[in-house]
Amino acid sequence: MNIRQFFVKKNYCGEKILLEDTMAVFKTDLEDIYFNLFKDLNVAELAPDLGEDGIKDVIGQFDKFVGAEIFPNRTKADEEGVSLVDGQVKVPECYKKAKNSFYDNGWFALGQPEDIGGMPVPEVVSLACTSISTGADTSFGMYPGLTKAALNVIRLVGTQEQIDQYIPSMMEGKWGGTMCLTEAGAGSDVGALRSTAKPLDNGRHLISGTKIFISSGDNDLYDNIVHLVLARTPEGQPGTKGISLFIVPKYKIGADGSVGESNDVVCSKVEEKMGIHSQATCELQFGANGNCEGWLIGEEFDGMTNMFIMMNEARLLCAIQGEGQSSLAYSLTKQYVEERVQFGTEIGNHPDVKKNMLKMRAMCRGIRSLIYYTSHLFDSKEESAEAEVALLTPLCKAYCTDEAMLIASNAIQMHGGYGYCSEYGIEQFLRDIKISAIYEGTNAIQATDYVMRKILKDGGAAFQSLGSKIQKTLSNPVAANWEKEVASMGASMQKAVEILGVFGEKAKAKDYNGVLQHCCEFLSFSGNLIVAWRLLEHAIIAHESIDSAADAEKKYLSTKVDDFRVFCQYYLVNNISLSKLITGCDLDVASLEL
Repeated sequence: MNIRQFFVKKNYCGEKILLEDTMAVFKTDLEDIYFNLFKDLNVAELAPDLGEDGIKDVIGQFDKFVGAEIFPNRTKADEEGVSLVDGQVKVPECYKKAKNSFYDNGWFALGQPEDIGGMPVPEVVSLACTSISTGADTSFGMYPGLTKAALNVIRLVGTQEQIDQYIPSMMEGKWGGTMCLTEAGAGSDVGALRSTAKPLDNGRHLISGTKIFISSGDNDLYDNIVHLVLARTPEGQPGTKGISLFIVPKYKIGADGSVGESNDVVCSKVEEKMGIHSQATCELQFGANGNCEGWLIGEEFDGMTNMFIMMNEARLLCAIQGEGQSSLAYSLTKQYVEERVQFGTEIGNHPDVKKNMLKMRAMCRGIRSLIYYTSHLFDSKEESAEAEVALLTPLCKAYCTDEAMLIASNAIQMHGGYGYCSEYGIEQFLRDIKISAIYEGTNAIQATDYVMRKILKDGGAAFQSLGSKIQKTLSNPVAANWEKEVASMGASMQKAVEILGVFGEKAKAKDYNGVLQHCCEFLSFSGNLIVAWRLLEHAIIAHESIDSAADAEKKYLSTKVDDFRVFCQYYLVNNISLSKLITGCDLDVASLEL
């Protein structure tokens, strides 16, 4: 969509001046998406009925849909925001048409099993589409996104009765879904929650408690909202092991499936936030009048295990929120620097601007490749796939969202003063991306999980398995074309072994603070190394293909080699200082006074 605008402002003399014609054309890097899917991951092999052309058609049509139906709402929805009127949350009016079109065109069904009315495609194809829509308007994407995540939990661990009762209406877009974990005083420490579930009859429980920061917690997009709520039954022990999961609809459901009276679920507050203004982040009161009913899903006390189905999906969604938005921010910025003239030439020709644009592109494509690779593992038959997904999920969530923030900041910088103003819609990326580094477990929690549970707990087996793949790529004869960059990767591999040795010794000595204070640094170190690996894989493919490629494709393939070299020389190089910090720091920060 072309949202060409003219802006009239006053100069210092008070005279009206016409600023240059600004273009912000929604444009997805489809060429790079297709490279990832077909040249790198060979996704077409997983969908022989669709084939490469069929998958391209699906993604291409979805991209057109997003450009026409979702992206145009981004700025006006942000300005309108959400409101709480007479106990009911109202979302931007423009979202209602977009939501109906999203479901009516079958996009919600993409990636779902046929037996519930879905359109099966490889996991990474569905993820690629989610990235496009999330980049266009992350607030909107969260409404169906959380509905799909809740639906998946019901589909995987619910009884047949629960599946039959909830999933059809969720698939049709009549009912939405949420996940309700956080409470005041029990944020990241979920085990400290105080919500209760008192058994009644026929599998019913009386739910009581208050949840905060619930995304999509209430809205007028759906006729009913299916909340998945963590609560403790009378027999539940303290901590996470005593928590169970319950299905708690906003409205009670009749025997015929119709929506009935209120289920005593009330939105008492809508949060005022830095970003995602059109996303309803709610405080929800369950059972304030003693009449809120919930139904156990899964086994009693398996609440955290079952909720993690949704949480791990949400953590990858956070990574996608970072990747999708930063990629679109780069695309819009590229258009700007190619048109904005200063000192007699387009600013994209100035060395510092071009350097920053190349860095942004390399990182955007790098984190895309990391997320796609991780998503593709869900369909992999490799023995190590499950462990690798577990290893890479916290890395994707934290690394990709941290780097996306820096890309968004750079996008503002490249626009200069106009980027800091709201006309171009660039500053919104920075505001909307930041939350992805906070919710679904802060990035520091992801780093702790990555180091303590995903590496040290199993003796580094999954990390070593991934390291073997990286080493195999480094041994590819084509990689010798980039001696400097490959040597840098090799040095990082050696330093990773050294760092994990230091961590292992500290853990053995029960100096856990010594490990914990450097988990974030090692996650960044790992992200730099693994993304460099993914970009090296791409550079090798590009190098092997470029001679036989058409002229138009040759230009793109040459950028894949540039991406790898730029990434290594501007990002991977930071691993030198990170490794020195981790292995050489003699401060015990826990003992220092603030």
